[in-house]
Amino acid sequence: MNAAPYTLVIGLEVHVQLRTKSKLFCRCSTEFGRPPNTQVCPVCLGLPGALPVLNKQAIDYAVRTGLALKSEIAKFTKWDRKNYFYPDLPKGYQTSQFDLPICSRGFLDISDSKGAFEPKRVRFIRAHLEEDAGKSMHDEVAGKADSRIDLNRAGTPLLEIVTEPDLRSPQEAKAFLTELRLLLLYLDVSDCNMQEGSLRCDANVNLHIPVDGKTVATPITEIKNLNSFRAVERALTYEAARQWDQWSNDHIAIGGRPKQTRGWDDVQGVTTLQREKEEASDYRYFPCPDLVPVTLTGADLDKARGELCELPAATRTRLVQQYELKEYDSDVIVSQGRELVDYFERAVVAGGPAKRVSSWIQQDILRLLNERQQSLTQLGFSAERLADLTKAIEAGTVDTSRGKEVFAKMLDDSALSVAAAIEALGIKAVDDSELMELCHQLLAENAKAVNEYRAGNAKALGALIGQAKKKNPNADPRKVQELCKQLIDSGAV
Repeated sequence: MNAAPYTLVIGLEVHVQLRTKSKLFCRCSTEFGRPPNTQVCPVCLGLPGALPVLNKQAIDYAVRTGLALKSEIAKFTKWDRKNYFYPDLPKGYQTSQFDLPICSRGFLDISDSKGAFEPKRVRFIRAHLEEDAGKSMHDEVAGKADSRIDLNRAGTPLLEIVTEPDLRSPQEAKAFLTELRLLLLYLDVSDCNMQEGSLRCDANVNLHIPVDGKTVATPITEIKNLNSFRAVERALTYEAARQWDQWSNDHIAIGGRPKQTRGWDDVQGVTTLQREKEEASDYRYFPCPDLVPVTLTGADLDKARGELCELPAATRTRLVQQYELKEYDSDVIVSQGRELVDYFERAVVAGGPAKRVSSWIQQDILRLLNERQQSLTQLGFSAERLADLTKAIEAGTVDTSRGKEVFAKMLDDSALSVAAAIEALGIKAVDDSELMELCHQLLAENAKAVNEYRAGNAKALGALIGQAKKKNPNADPRKVQELCKQLIDSGAV
């Protein structure tokens, strides 16, 4: 596959809704899904004489996030009014942070276990707090061209995180957003539910094309309406191809055409032109006269650092070093969230062999959680019970195949122990002499498989496992196969 004749350059603007119970400057609830315009007050409606009061929890969450992203935290920051007029902005301005954001610079390291790209560091320009606007709803009534406004969201605290244009592929952008979301979940600052708008993303995209020994940049496009990680990946892939086709036709470089804002149509799989900007918008920022500046002391920052949890990257490394897991296995567990990491470690502390516990979590626990759409708590299979099951398998009390039957039995009865489930299923240990007799019988009845194994087909004896289970359901498939190999290699058959 030939490399693309250009470099794709991507910078992201990520809007994170912080999980405060009330809005940024008033006590209205931030609960999602309530009837339209039922969570509003004179402050978030911008009524005359209503004064805002800062939600301290939003500051704490912003500081926590900034520290986790290795950002510089401003000890002095102020609030600014960003003036523009839109139906879902009732005050006619948005309270934001302009020249003194609460977090500056910082970075997040990303990698890909499948090797789609080399590990890299994505830098941040800033992260600032601001209040959200309301929501415009268009043409929701069949046969009418109505537009309605829901202001429940107006005033909800957002942390806008802006990256440097360090990303070079749709895969990197998706990996970055995935890792950022995971970090935010570990920090417990947002639920990051993209379907509910708690995590929203805009992408600034252009191409760098080598021409006569120089690099020519195409005009920058901002893509909006990216409401899933898959949409981000698809939109960037489409936009790169679109910009290359346009450059091939008109050879217009950056500055030769206004910056475009394009929306992503997930159904059609295309970006569509929304508007063009001749020059940067003049929002006439000025300091908000109704809010005092935010000041943070060194003691405040030290306290926040002390309250940081172990972050995903550190947890991945620790699981590999402490429990000798493979990097891939560690990544799978960590990527599911702190609850699963705690579950894994509780099972190991209870005596479960780490690698076997990890395998069971990935192959059986996660499968069930996905099939049943349940949480670990709802599943009702404690870490201690998983430890007992994996200990029994490790000790040879039950083989892996029948262990799955034991697992299913224990799921059906939350009071059932491993020993009780084994007894209920009639699982009994097979002694060596009985197993030897079974293997002699199998080899005598399957001369073709024996000859294929002797000819170099190491997998030929796999066909005997099913027959062994039919003859004796308690026979350990692994031991059967090993013993059959020993008998053939030794010339006993």
